[in-house]
Amino acid sequence: MRSERLDMRRAGRGLRVTAWVTGTIGAALIVAPAALFGSGWTTARVSGGSMEPAYSVGERVTFERIEARDVRRGDVVLYRVPDRYEGLAVLGRVIGTGGDHVVQRSGAPVTVNGSPLAEPYVKGGDPSGMALEYDVVVPEGRIFVLGDFRANARDSRSFLDDRSGTVAATAVLGRTLHDRTGLVGLGLSMLFGLALAVTAVVTAIVARRRGRPRAVWPPSPV
Repeated sequence: MRSERLDMRRAGRGLRVTAWVTGTIGAALIVAPAALFGSGWTTARVSGGSMEPAYSVGERVTFERIEARDVRRGDVVLYRVPDRYEGLAVLGRVIGTGGDHVVQRSGAPVTVNGSPLAEPYVKGGDPSGMALEYDVVVPEGRIFVLGDFRANARDSRSFLDDRSGTVAATAVLGRTLHDRTGLVGLGLSMLFGLALAVTAVVTAIVARRRGRPRAVWPPSPV
C-alpha cells in the first residue's frame, strides 16, 4: 500500500511539472504574438468612400506600422494631418514621394516624372474625377496622396495651396498589408499556445487526482 501511494505521488508530481512547463510555454505563445501584433500592426474601419472599389465603407483594414523612410509610391496608407480632416486618420494611395513630379491634365491620366501612371484601381477608370488640374513637385520627406474614387475623394488635390497638397511622410500611421504571412504565423502561434494552455489545465487536474491517496474499504487492519 505504501509503495502504491508513493508511486501515485511521484506520478502526480511528474504531471504537475509537465503542467507547469506546458502552461508556461502556452502562455508565452499567446502573450508574445499579441504584444508583437500591438507593436507591429494596427487596424481601422473605413468610414468614407474615397478608396472604393478597393476598400468599402465599414470594412476593417489591417495596417503594418512603418517608418517614414519606408513609404513607397503605390502604397495605400493610413495617415493623420492635424490641420486637415479635423485631425481624423484617413486612407489614401501614395502617388508621389520626395522629388517626384506629378501632373494631371483634364481628361488625361496622371503622370509621374513624365510617364503616364497605370491605375487599374481607380473607380470607373476615371483618373481625374474632376476638372481640376495640377502640376506638383513633391518636396523631400513628403508624399502626394490621392483617393481611388477620384470624384469622391478629398485628398492632396484639395490642399494645393498648402505645400502643393503634400503630406509629411512622418504622418503615415501604417500601410495596408500586401503579404499576410506574418499575421497568419502569429495567429497559428496563438492557437498553438491556447492548445498548450488547455492541455496544461487538464494535466494539472489529472495530477491533483493522481496525488490523492485512494480510500480503501474496508480499512486495512493496522
